[in-house]
Amino acid sequence: MSRIFISLCLVFSAFAMPAHAVEQAASPDSGVAATHAKLDPAMARRLKTLETELRCLVCQNQTLADSEAGLAQDLRNQIEELALEGKSDEEIKLWLQARYGDFVLYRPPVKPQTWFLWFGPFVLLLAALAFWMWRLASRRVEPRADEPAAEEFEHVLEAATKSS
Repeated sequence: MSRIFISLCLVFSAFAMPAHAVEQAASPDSGVAATHAKLDPAMARRLKTLETELRCLVCQNQTLADSEAGLAQDLRNQIEELALEGKSDEEIKLWLQARYGDFVLYRPPVKPQTWFLWFGPFVLLLAALAFWMWRLASRRVEPRADEPAAEEFEHVLEAATKSS
């Protein structure tokens, strides 16, 4: 009886957690709009533009502006504080880059540490193309010495058609 009770509790809690997460995500004070609502429109636009150039460290394929993760909200608050202190966009990016690395930038700079990131896909594509060309070239069948060449077949065909 206690196993059934524990199983039911686990099932109900599994269904309750996503509902709770949806409530939190939908709450008006969790979004970017609420964060920037108290700012003047120019500063809000500036922060929104800056947040679209930064990557969420939790979601990894979303910009900071699009993410609803808690860390993203903390970073948006930190960016707002730095901007209100008078830091430029570049200073804010450099601060975040020093703290979290190049990964925080949605478009990382081209430098020796990021060459594989920028050029790796092209190198892999060229390697795959070279491998494919090599495979096609190796598939071409060269006539073996013990097999008659095509010219010999033509002579046989000509002789057969003349004799008919």
